[in-house]
Amino acid sequence: MFGPLVLELIVVFLATLGLLHHYGQIRKQHIMVTIATLVSWYFSMIIVFILPLDVSSTFYRQCVQMEAPKLPVTIPILNVTNNTMMNPTINKREVPPPLLGEVKVSKCQKPWSYVPDETLPIMWILVYWSSQILTWLFLPFIQSYVCAGDFSIVGKVKRALLENAIYYGSYLFVLGILLVYIAISPSISLNMVQIKVLVITASNTWGLFLLILLLGYGLVEVPRRLWDKSDPQLTITRTYFALSKLSTEKQEAHENLEDLLEEVKRVSQKVRYNHPSRKYVNIIISKCSDGFQESLVHDGIDDFQEYRANNNEVPPENNLVRLHKQLLQALDTMRRTSVQYKILMNRAVHLENLLKNSVGVPDRTWKEEVPLVEQKENYFVRTFMSLRMKWKWYCQIQPWLRKIGAVCLAVLTVMVIWSECTFFNETPVLSLFAIFINLAKSNYDYIYIELASCTVIFYLCFCAYYTVFRIKFFNYYYIAGHHQTNESSLLFVGMMLCRLTAPLCLNFLGLIHLDTPLETNDGSRGVETSYTQIMGHLELITFISEGFNIYFPILVLILCIATYFEIGQRCLTMIGFQRFIDGNIDDLASDLISDGKQLVIREKRRIQRELNAIHRNEQINQITNGDYTPDVSKRQWKGKYMQKYETRNTDDQSTTSSTTSSSKILGGGGGNEKMEFFEDNSMDYNSLAPATDHHSRWSDSPGGGATSSSVPVISRPPRNLFDDV
Repeated sequence: MFGPLVLELIVVFLATLGLLHHYGQIRKQHIMVTIATLVSWYFSMIIVFILPLDVSSTFYRQCVQMEAPKLPVTIPILNVTNNTMMNPTINKREVPPPLLGEVKVSKCQKPWSYVPDETLPIMWILVYWSSQILTWLFLPFIQSYVCAGDFSIVGKVKRALLENAIYYGSYLFVLGILLVYIAISPSISLNMVQIKVLVITASNTWGLFLLILLLGYGLVEVPRRLWDKSDPQLTITRTYFALSKLSTEKQEAHENLEDLLEEVKRVSQKVRYNHPSRKYVNIIISKCSDGFQESLVHDGIDDFQEYRANNNEVPPENNLVRLHKQLLQALDTMRRTSVQYKILMNRAVHLENLLKNSVGVPDRTWKEEVPLVEQKENYFVRTFMSLRMKWKWYCQIQPWLRKIGAVCLAVLTVMVIWSECTFFNETPVLSLFAIFINLAKSNYDYIYIELASCTVIFYLCFCAYYTVFRIKFFNYYYIAGHHQTNESSLLFVGMMLCRLTAPLCLNFLGLIHLDTPLETNDGSRGVETSYTQIMGHLELITFISEGFNIYFPILVLILCIATYFEIGQRCLTMIGFQRFIDGNIDDLASDLISDGKQLVIREKRRIQRELNAIHRNEQINQITNGDYTPDVSKRQWKGKYMQKYETRNTDDQSTTSSTTSSSKILGGGGGNEKMEFFEDNSMDYNSLAPATDHHSRWSDSPGGGATSSSVPVISRPPRNLFDDV
């Protein structure tokens, strides 16, 4: 009974854990940050599977209630009043017994993923209130705590409470305004139940406002980015642009870190060992690199030296706290930009290889101008694909798959926009998703209902969360993959996702017309989803329930049009934040693209030099039988190794043979040992000289013939003669 639900919960948990591992550093970050982020992300993504189960269970309960007058069954009905769950009461319907021989067969079959009626309400209570407590109270406090530069736990707690005082004060101000509205409204009575409904309404209203803004960007950008990736030329141009900007950001981060390290050095000079603030300076120095700490020791800065009590140059503790916080941010920014630069550079080199293989390889075999040294290729591509199959995958199959996927997502985007603009009209039904769900409900096809519901809610979540993960607010909030997202940004994402959980559910239920009770044939109270039973209909404030919640989603159409024409990108470019706009590349953008291309050229030269060095070392290791070391001070060249290598060549063998025959002539017989040019240092190199003078070689013999055949003729010095010197 609980098998599908438990399996879905495990799958979502593993997916959330993998996503957190990709963006964060689970082993290095604070355990409190890991737990809070994991819980917030998990509850925000679990709705993709819980909500479809709730929809199918609702249709099943509606079917059972509609057949209740015909079948002698007892149906428990949950009495829900004022958004609170009361004790369930059992309504027994007196039905006359069927006639003899008459068999009543119910068409209401339980869904394959059916769970007991009390399970989903308990899960929704846990998911909703945990998300609200995390996003409004707990996560902001943890975020301020981990970002504080104080040196003690008490100091960080005080700093977090002080920074969140304004944050919490704004909540109380908005709540006070709503309470005044309730107090002056004659039709609303002020009690604890109404206050709870008021808080839920305010939270969902803010979440719906945020959701529509995020969907206006994600619904257009997700299919467009997938389509753009199918064009290698456009992708490499965009990568050049991003690489140039990232190079500038990396240089600025390096300069900022250098300035802070100089400040740390000056502070270390002023605050000596027996000063009370020296322990704070040591904490700051411990966060620096090992090389910087060693430089302080070599420069004599850390030598023990007494300080004078009347020294006024010692910075106060608040300045040390500020320096500590700035240093942590600078180190994080420097590490992130360096890793991102390497990843983006490898991507640019791969795209250049892809572009050249797409247009200039007649034999359709994958070729790399410069192979990537620091990037590991996909395991599947490296193991199961040949060079020809690799070319087909990168140059033919992958672009077409991306285009097909982009078209499918674009169609789904149009369906979402149409349904958002028409879901309030119930007669006739104009929402496409409501039409599809109603068709499946007529046949009680629960598998199709859950599959369609899961697809729609997953796409809504993906578009909204895609925008959240692309938010970059200078270096304070920056979400980057490959374990480069800091703790503050992870918590920020958790807060945003928790605020979007309830609005996403309400918006989806509105698209399929399940935000209101379903009607029954006998005119009794309609069947509601478990989520609606917990949340209620939030009709306390009329202009929100009947106005904002219904007509504000229409704004998504305007936002999607603005995103399609890149109005926001153009505005940012006009005020000085240069952005890449396809089809409108100005001079500054062109310069950035050219700079990025030059960076790639220099990187390819560096990779080629590394490959040449590796190849050269392999050749030398082959010559020296693995005794070669790159360290010049440890190299020991031995003549016997060079002899073994030289004797493999045919020319050297012939030279050695002629020299040996000459030595035999000098020795006067074949009994003499063969003369070696590559003996130890005890060898007499003068013995290689001919017995006669250079001019005596051509002196005439008594018979009038030349005597050149009686002496060895050495036309050149032997090779590798001074290798042992």
